[in-house]
Amino acid sequence: KSYHATSKVSENDIFDNKLIFGDNLLALKALEREYAGKVKCIYIDPPYNTGSAFEHYDDNLEHSIWLNLMYQRIKLLRNLLKDDGVFCMHLDDQEVFYAKIICDEIFGRDKFISSIAVKSSTPSGLKTAHRNKTIIKQKDLILIYKKTDTLTVNPQYVKRDKWDSHYSKFFGL
Repeated sequence: KSYHATSKVSENDIFDNKLIFGDNLLALKALEREYAGKVKCIYIDPPYNTGSAFEHYDDNLEHSIWLNLMYQRIKLLRNLLKDDGVFCMHLDDQEVFYAKIICDEIFGRDKFISSIAVKSSTPSGLKTAHRNKTIIKQKDLILIYKKTDTLTVNPQYVKRDKWDSHYSKFFGL
């Protein structure tokens, strides 16, 4: 499927988007001067530290180096948030639990709202050929934090009539 988005632009519309090329740590420091305390929502999808090397960045860092790089950036990102702002970080199992500890320190453990599981694949095809793995990676997680208690979260509730049979079989239920 292909999708086409249209929008109407008038002469009164103001666009103040910024595109910054360069090291993201330096960019965040530059943005902090103008945008500290002004951003409502931040969503980041940082390198997962998977052990791979890509054209534009190395995703195979020593664990402590990756954590230090993330710590510096998350501190700056928190400073950009409004008091009622929300921070979301998308990672996989490789580093997400360590990243949560960093976010707990920077935002405060009591500012953790929740994590959201995002389906990233299905247990089929080539993934099932690796028989040495007993559980196949199927999800990523998004950690969600608020800057202060002024953020109001309105949870959505969807009633389930029965337990999902896939997980029932997995846990022998």
